[in-house]
Amino acid sequence: MMNFLRTGLTALAALAVLAGMAAPAAAADDPAELENVRKTVSEMFSGIDAADVFASEIDGWYTVRKGAIVAYISGDGRYLLQGDLIDLETSTNLSELSRNESRAEMMASMSNDELIVFSPENVRHSVSVFTDIDCGYCRRLHSQIDEYMDEGIEIRYFLYPRNGPTTESWAKAESVWCADDRNEALTLAKLGESFPTRSCDSSTVSRHYAVGQDVGLRGTPAIVLEDGTLFSGYLPAAQLSEAIAKATK
Repeated sequence: MMNFLRTGLTALAALAVLAGMAAPAAAADDPAELENVRKTVSEMFSGIDAADVFASEIDGWYTVRKGAIVAYISGDGRYLLQGDLIDLETSTNLSELSRNESRAEMMASMSNDELIVFSPENVRHSVSVFTDIDCGYCRRLHSQIDEYMDEGIEIRYFLYPRNGPTTESWAKAESVWCADDRNEALTLAKLGESFPTRSCDSSTVSRHYAVGQDVGLRGTPAIVLEDGTLFSGYLPAAQLSEAIAKATK
């Protein structure tokens, strides 16, 4: 059933009609209706919990959010729409704001001890980067790590072998995680060089990978800002610094 939520149906036109083209209003405070909708959704879709359903900007409709997946369900639990909800008055993509909020929560749920972190002396900004050791643009980004440090940007690496488990890239990620010096090991791995490692509990790689799937990655590298804004692809240090400044205005 989760595949249905991932279909990506266009909901803008339908929602506009339902809203009567008026400015979106907060959903009515109807705890009983909300609980009924939560019950319906959690029973119908495996992987969706009651806590993943909450009030939306349109009266009589509720938001279903699981990771980066955002959908809308009618108050009677009958109709489900998936797509971007746009506030035409402010030209704001409300669905993307919801996705950003979810991504920010997921990034904050992982402490630096659970990641591979490169920190400048003076941290001005912190970003999370999903990286595949064998990805060419991931290697380019890491080859310029000193430039990100000069911009005051902390890089919090999630290991994301994009081809999944039981692949060579996954084995490399596990070896990096099990190295005594993970930062050095990651740098050497991206250069195609060997490094000392050992056997250890490498389940953290699986956690990184699962978070990446929930974030809604379309490839690597993927950069997530502190506010949850997602950039798919490589951004040079100066360009990333500009993007952060724009996002935080």
